[in-house]
Amino acid sequence: MAFSHSSAAFMRTAKRTVYIQEDNQPLANYIADKLDPRYALRFFTEGEALLKALQAAPAPDAIVMAWENAEKSGPLLSKTLSRADASVVFVASSSANVDELSLATRLGASGLLRKPYSAEDIEEAIERQFQPIASSVKGSEEPVETPLGDNTSFVRSSKRMREIETQVGLVARSDIPVLILGESGTGKEVLAKFTHAMSNRASKMFLKVNCAAMPTELLESELFGYEQGAFTGAVKTKPGKFEICNGGTIFLDEIGEMPALLQAKLLHVLQDGTFSRLGSRAPMKADVRVIAATNIDMKTAIAQKTFRQDLYYRLNGFSFTLPPLRERREEISTFAKFFMQKSASRYGRDPLPISSTLMTTLIQYPWPGNLRELENVISRFLVIGDEHAIISELSARQPTAPTAAIGDTSNALGLKQLVRSLKGDAEAAAIASALEETKWNRKAAASKMKISYKALLYKIKEYELTEKKI
Repeated sequence: MAFSHSSAAFMRTAKRTVYIQEDNQPLANYIADKLDPRYALRFFTEGEALLKALQAAPAPDAIVMAWENAEKSGPLLSKTLSRADASVVFVASSSANVDELSLATRLGASGLLRKPYSAEDIEEAIERQFQPIASSVKGSEEPVETPLGDNTSFVRSSKRMREIETQVGLVARSDIPVLILGESGTGKEVLAKFTHAMSNRASKMFLKVNCAAMPTELLESELFGYEQGAFTGAVKTKPGKFEICNGGTIFLDEIGEMPALLQAKLLHVLQDGTFSRLGSRAPMKADVRVIAATNIDMKTAIAQKTFRQDLYYRLNGFSFTLPPLRERREEISTFAKFFMQKSASRYGRDPLPISSTLMTTLIQYPWPGNLRELENVISRFLVIGDEHAIISELSARQPTAPTAAIGDTSNALGLKQLVRSLKGDAEAAAIASALEETKWNRKAAASKMKISYKALLYKIKEYELTEKKI
């Protein structure tokens, strides 16, 4: 069953068309009253009615689809996406678990709306999705990024990072804990800030605590605070991070290094939502969203009993694994230019151009220190101004692969596969860089790379390169 809300200007092109599956008539009326002046709205009480409407008319700009459970809603979402491939589709749920939300993401949902939602929630979700498109129409030549303050941005230039961005959209507006995994220097803190910026707590505080930087006693007082006289030197009461960060997000970096005693106390906070200052038994409410990160193998830590399994499950409400830079080489060009601008601003200098020779070296280098190492190299290049020194330095750092024994066919095949993989990564990054430099003029890019126009089109398709997202 469908019911519409419209005004005299219902079909104006300035309005975005939005289909909403909502069987609560009072809620639908409320949303219509709030959004009708700016959107062309159509409501449906059932998913099947929504599907029929998609067959009978052009796809709307956005769809809000109810999510009940994976068995019922999963197939409905797939059908909706197949019939409205040009639409932005959100799933709305009050009870879906993390596994189901992850399934919705994999199927192609653009975001999650938590019920009960408001008209403002719907508008914000829709406009956030269309903002990058608006920037693209204006001809923006910048990489797709979201400024997060402190001269930091979440850059999503590769297919994998755009997938992570979509997943952030699903979980950010809920308060479930998030665990970010990945090698050192892959950008875990930036992803934590991005998740906070996309959440309902964005206007509140984001606080980082490095769990590996302090001894147990100091870390405990830092997190939970203390009362006057709780220990020698406690001359006055001091609030902890959980208290200071009330309403916001606390980022527990290097969570894998947290001492066992504090692991138990953190588990209590996550289970009961309360904590006590040192020297006090009075419980205090912890209205804080917890995001944790680590570069250690958590399964190994649990097996070795250095990390509590029950705490791991509590923290792992939803997890992200950031790939190392060597697995997303197509991003190196974007990040190198981003770090050059950032360093130039920091040191009060004009940015230096990055030649194709230096860029090729950057793309081929394995980056064991990931983004942190790349940023340091770019900063050093800006300071010394000698690209030959940087190229020599990176070449000297390159690990030398051991020579395979004669007749060792399995190792030889492995080496060939490795070389083929690295070559493909470097080729994709080089093509992305050429397209960016020529503002996606494909003929100019093909000429620059000395390959045929047809070959370039084939490579663009092979590596799934897309304009404005390289």
